[in-house]
Amino acid sequence: QLVESGGGLVQSGGSLRLSCAASGVAFNAYIMGWYRQVPGNQREVVALSFNGRPTKYADSVKGRFTISADTTKNMVYLEMHDLKPDDTAVYYCNAKHFLTEVGGWGRGTQVTVSV
Repeated sequence: QLVESGGGLVQSGGSLRLSCAASGVAFNAYIMGWYRQVPGNQREVVALSFNGRPTKYADSVKGRFTISADTTKNMVYLEMHDLKPDDTAVYYCNAKHFLTEVGGWGRGTQVTVSV
């Protein structure tokens, strides 16, 4: 089960920290990721992590966002800095088995960045 939290409304240039509680997920077998989706657009990858270490960032967030994981608490985080209005989206936590690609999604948390 994946449960996101930490979204909200922030001004441009501000920061937010998203959290994902990943109950029952083995971080050494699942790729953990943050994705985002704007209505009418496809869901896109923001950042990926495996075994507690970042493996991928979208070009649009490099240098501003950081994915991290606390393997002892089964938590995944997304630190977001210098937020821009284009970062406005619903952010989803995802877990995908690194071999079978079986996994799941959280329900999402809304991030809104005002100008």
